[in-house]
Amino acid sequence: MSTSTENPAGYSIEEGNAASRNAYNWSKKTFQNRSGKPGEPAQDLDGGFSNEIRFGAERLGISSDGIGTKIEVAERLNKYDTLGYDLIAMTADDLIAAGFVPTNLSNIIDVNHLDYDVVDQMMRGLHDAANFAQVAITGGEIAELGNRIGGWPGAKMNFNWCSTAIGVLHPSLAQPLSGKTAQAGHAVVALRSPSFRSNGYSLARKTLQKVFGDNWHEAPYDGSDADQHATWGEAMLAPSLIYSPGVAALLDAGLPLHGVAHITGGGVADNFSRVLKNGLGAVLDTLFAPLPAMQRLCEIGDISAETAYLYWNMGTGMLVVTEEASAAAVVASLQASGYDAQVAGRLTAESGVTLRVAAGELRYA
Repeated sequence: MSTSTENPAGYSIEEGNAASRNAYNWSKKTFQNRSGKPGEPAQDLDGGFSNEIRFGAERLGISSDGIGTKIEVAERLNKYDTLGYDLIAMTADDLIAAGFVPTNLSNIIDVNHLDYDVVDQMMRGLHDAANFAQVAITGGEIAELGNRIGGWPGAKMNFNWCSTAIGVLHPSLAQPLSGKTAQAGHAVVALRSPSFRSNGYSLARKTLQKVFGDNWHEAPYDGSDADQHATWGEAMLAPSLIYSPGVAALLDAGLPLHGVAHITGGGVADNFSRVLKNGLGAVLDTLFAPLPAMQRLCEIGDISAETAYLYWNMGTGMLVVTEEASAAAVVASLQASGYDAQVAGRLTAESGVTLRVAAGELRYA
């Protein structure tokens, strides 16, 4: 079963990937500016979740990202104190996926007009998330851009929020994690995601708008975990879980990691393919079950399993490649750090990613 260039979200993942590759190719032409100098970028991490910059013997990682259209959910609910977890998760977890332990973050808030109380909620949440991830917020800016920034008309303040984070390569690693040392037969450990994280909201919002109308955020939520959320807005605003402390603990313990995939836009297969080097593939047959909200959206929006697994994490937020003999210890360490983790499958000598889920077998080239 292959993915399609068209999708109900209203945009093309393949076109987005192509644009990103083109942008990176232009960026890579500037690497020569720092060749042999402090800040020299790595030349061999194409397609990874973050890149490496070198300052003498010190090897740092850098990653930039934003929250995306999840911001509209916060605007609709007038609740902004959880978005910081999404902002940090998007960059910190990209860093740890390459073996960089997140250390510092700078953020930019572009607003139509300033609302002190909204920004206070946002920054309070960012403070809490930074404490969880053990990251220092060491830079930022707020810019008032008037009608250049839009959003939900009923919001106190429309805004966009992005960040750049840096981290230091874990001392146990001789080089960033990229999947290059992975081998067929290695185990894949999954970490459960309790939310949509900060991806796939264009498809989710489009579906909810179609089913419930303009005020979809007020519609009663009827997923199997309805005891946790009263409305669809509350279900969609659930914050991202930050995985970087748990993966850092694996490295602290000396457990062998050969690749880590942060499951964001593009779903399990697209993101995991970034660490499948040397023609390797994977069969993932014991992933976590999709979240109840995702299952319910598929039902009410007539969304196929192929589409859902392409745009949402479907209950799995990170995949870790380790040796078969260490898989149980990796799972135990992650559970001790407070995460739900389980062995999800194995790497194969044949290329391609196969997902065996309740909806059937999904194959991605």
